[in-house]
Amino acid sequence: MTGPVPAYTVVVPTIGRPCLADCLRALAAAEGHAPRGVLLVDDRPDPVGPLPLDAAGHLRDRVRVLRTGGRGPAAARNAGLREVDTPWTVFLDDDVRVLPDWSRRLAADLASAAENTGGIQGRLRVPLPVDRRPTDWERGTAGLEHAAWATADMAYRTQALKGVGGFDERFGRAFREDADLALRVRRAGWTLHRGRRTTLHPVRPADRWASVRAQRGNADDALMNRLHGRDWWARAQAPRGRLPRHVLVTAAALAGCLSAVTGHRRAAAAAGALWAAGTAEFALARIAPGPRTPDEILTMTVTSALIPPLATAHWLDGTRRHRRALPLGSRS
Repeated sequence: MTGPVPAYTVVVPTIGRPCLADCLRALAAAEGHAPRGVLLVDDRPDPVGPLPLDAAGHLRDRVRVLRTGGRGPAAARNAGLREVDTPWTVFLDDDVRVLPDWSRRLAADLASAAENTGGIQGRLRVPLPVDRRPTDWERGTAGLEHAAWATADMAYRTQALKGVGGFDERFGRAFREDADLALRVRRAGWTLHRGRRTTLHPVRPADRWASVRAQRGNADDALMNRLHGRDWWARAQAPRGRLPRHVLVTAAALAGCLSAVTGHRRAAAAAGALWAAGTAEFALARIAPGPRTPDEILTMTVTSALIPPLATAHWLDGTRRHRRALPLGSRS
């Protein structure tokens, strides 16, 4: 450490998942520089039952519960931010588990921060099965290990956060709201860095349709395009994804249907072949690195046909809805 360790407050948005108890236990077990306070933001639309506050152990008397009624993680984090009176705000997701040395390493991160450092990211580690290849869902979660500025474990200087207006609540899901915030913080003149602390991010249970539901995030990508320009991917260090291919495959399917209806058989056959090839390539790209069990193969085959049109539809809807969106803090 290079100086005195500043105080920090932990903000945890939650929808009451069982993993919250593990998150609080791990935070209490971390030795070193304890948080001055822990703000649990209960974002359940209709709370049923209490949150597992006793899991916080010796930190229990530092825990406060705020309620936001299902407005999404960005709004939940903002509600917590408004109550923070410490120099640093540390965001944790309710499905992570900090390691025993997390507080000590966080203290080193904060004490060594330069005056222009606006945020310090924790290093995420996603435990994967050791006895088989990971599934498509597990590999997707493992991508968080390389994600930039993920608020699963992100410490921000409170001054920097409040100076840019906090999170943009137009991002209603846990997707892209962290990238948007990071770009605005850096635009305000702050720097962002990776720290030395490590946090576990276990793979949460998911059904076979999780990847289909995740396509709603394409609407958020459309909002990012509007707010930050089409080069935001590079500046936010975000993977580009397969949307361009999904659009082409969807266009081929539509062209094939239209050609068939209008009696253009050769055009319909060509477009259908292009759709089939694109869908097969997508499915194989997801099946090959996985466990290749019958259930996984079935899931990848079915969802690979559904994802391209849904991704395209959500992107088009987001483009329409956000066509007049302005960056947070701008005036119309």
